[in-house]
Amino acid sequence: MSNSSLALAPAITNVLVANRGEIARRVFATCRRMGLDTVAVYSDADAAAPHVAEADSAVRLPGNAPAETYLRSELIIEAALATGADAIHPGYGFLSENAQFARAVLDAGMVWIGPPVEAIEQMGSKVASKKLMDVAGVPVLAELDPAEVTAAHLPVLIKASAGGGGRGMRVVRDLADLTPQIDAARREAESAFGDPTVFCERYLETGRHIEVQVMADIHGTIWAVGERECSIQRRHQKVIEEAPSPLVERTEGMRARLFEAARLAAGAIGYTGAGTVEFLADEQGAFFFLEMNTRLQVEHPVTECTTGLDLVRLQLDVAVGGMLPAEPPAMHGHSIEARLYAEDPAHEWQPQSGTVHRIDIPMVAAEFDLLDRPGVRLDTGVVAGSVVGVHYDPMLAKVISYAETRGEAARLLAAALHRAKIHGLVTNRDLLVRVLRHPAFAAGATDTAFFATHGLDTLAAPLVSESDEALSIVAAALADAAANRGSAGVGGGLPSGWRNLPSLSQRKSYESRSSGTHEIGYRFGRTGVAVDGHDGLELVESAPDRVVLSVPGPSGPVRRQFDVARYGEQVYVDSPFGPVAVRRLPRFSDPADQVATGSLLAPMPGSVIRIGAEVGSHVESGQPILWLEAMKMEHTVAAPVAGVLSAVNVTVGQQVDVGAVLAVVEPAADNEDLEER
Repeated sequence: MSNSSLALAPAITNVLVANRGEIARRVFATCRRMGLDTVAVYSDADAAAPHVAEADSAVRLPGNAPAETYLRSELIIEAALATGADAIHPGYGFLSENAQFARAVLDAGMVWIGPPVEAIEQMGSKVASKKLMDVAGVPVLAELDPAEVTAAHLPVLIKASAGGGGRGMRVVRDLADLTPQIDAARREAESAFGDPTVFCERYLETGRHIEVQVMADIHGTIWAVGERECSIQRRHQKVIEEAPSPLVERTEGMRARLFEAARLAAGAIGYTGAGTVEFLADEQGAFFFLEMNTRLQVEHPVTECTTGLDLVRLQLDVAVGGMLPAEPPAMHGHSIEARLYAEDPAHEWQPQSGTVHRIDIPMVAAEFDLLDRPGVRLDTGVVAGSVVGVHYDPMLAKVISYAETRGEAARLLAAALHRAKIHGLVTNRDLLVRVLRHPAFAAGATDTAFFATHGLDTLAAPLVSESDEALSIVAAALADAAANRGSAGVGGGLPSGWRNLPSLSQRKSYESRSSGTHEIGYRFGRTGVAVDGHDGLELVESAPDRVVLSVPGPSGPVRRQFDVARYGEQVYVDSPFGPVAVRRLPRFSDPADQVATGSLLAPMPGSVIRIGAEVGSHVESGQPILWLEAMKMEHTVAAPVAGVLSAVNVTVGQQVDVGAVLAVVEPAADNEDLEER
């Protein structure tokens, strides 16, 4: 079916997107293709963001935190009126499922590009929505009142009633942890959604997260467009999504039952527009209603790629009374989406912040658009020079592949991520590639316990082997030498460190996050370069940004090319082996850079929200001392050693930078020595 058959009524001419980043850019892309004007809103932190530059008009929302900016419905309404917008698209996240905001848009005389206010209200409470779905005949998992949870119910899952994305969500396996985890979940929910309400439900250790995309018009047509599987998750937030679901594909009759349940859910609340009905399924094909998201989903591109539908265009059309055909198009091919996050999976998924120096994904055939042949689609909210801060979700991009078969889609996506040049921040790229290439993923064994089953330490390991990393760092040293020669005021044409007579090797040192310090020794002579520990290695070509080496092998030498980029002390080496990022170490260390043993360093920029111990108190190794809030999530900073908390350098509410010394624990052995003296 061609989207062009759905004619847009003239009621919409100028659309404000009440969101930011990749979300806003995605909606703007469809608006541009339809000839509509666009309006962006932006916080102070987002003033230089791509979505602001791309809009026809942009309005500042003073402040940085979501509560000051993107959650201020009155400011967004004012921005729409000031710019002549006649419609508001909420995107996903922030106010997208806020019934009061939807009502305010309508009351202001604008088109709300979303479902009816009543539908949002009915689905806005996950507790109430489950009761409603149960009455409608949709299978449900019963909710539990947190006050009534007993040991017999464990394990349980705490969930925020008003939102998703992993915020306000906790698994509790010990009854003693229930109250503090509920408190933490409520704080996260309040920060992310403005509503601290949480509830509990039985937690299934393994299962499949299957969801159905629905689209409905005001004329009574309800489409179940297709299903997606989103089972590979970290901290209950989706990481890899695909359409169709491998489980549904191999389970006879499951798709028909899922689609019927989704249509029942949408029909029960008089739904119109785009929405997603989410289910938790077991390996036998039984499934239970989790929630209905009354908005577009982050993972909607995999449905677009397998149906040929522009879901945002359909949202716009349905919002002004457009009529859907009787049946949706059939699904075809396979699409997989990987969420590229600025985070470190190997270190408890710590979110990262800083400047994106480069983000270059190869094989991209479309951005924010449909794919009609095998290829890669990129939806991103950042470009080179973008700054990732602490106020918002750390997702950098969605990289989406489409191919005729699931195996080809996985290979294509893994190759694109493997070869991508991503400079400036630690990301989950290596983990994504390892998952996509894992035998269990290839077999479709992708339940919600994937990381626990196959070992996060293994899946988060660097793509590059130790020997190939060492070779990449040699290339970095030789590129640095070429850069030094190129900038030399005198003798720039001579080889680096050239002498008439043999002399000691020149040395450069680099630090890798995964393998520690590497010291590279090399000497340039009449016949080329000799690198310590790399006999037979030959330098074919060297430049500040490119090094070609002839590497000895069992069947003869092989040429290898390395691309090298430097940003201050940070050095990035990209090659067919995979990505390598190191820090160039100074020849002499500054004593002022040393920190005391037992120091608690901020793992990321953030705000101190709680301090759990007083100066002078005895603490155990691993005991939580402080809590930081960054990117809408809480993060615990624990004592590195057992001892006495000798200093706390921060206060509640204080903003801190990464690496700041938050507190100091004087190790127990040092205390004993002091007492003896």
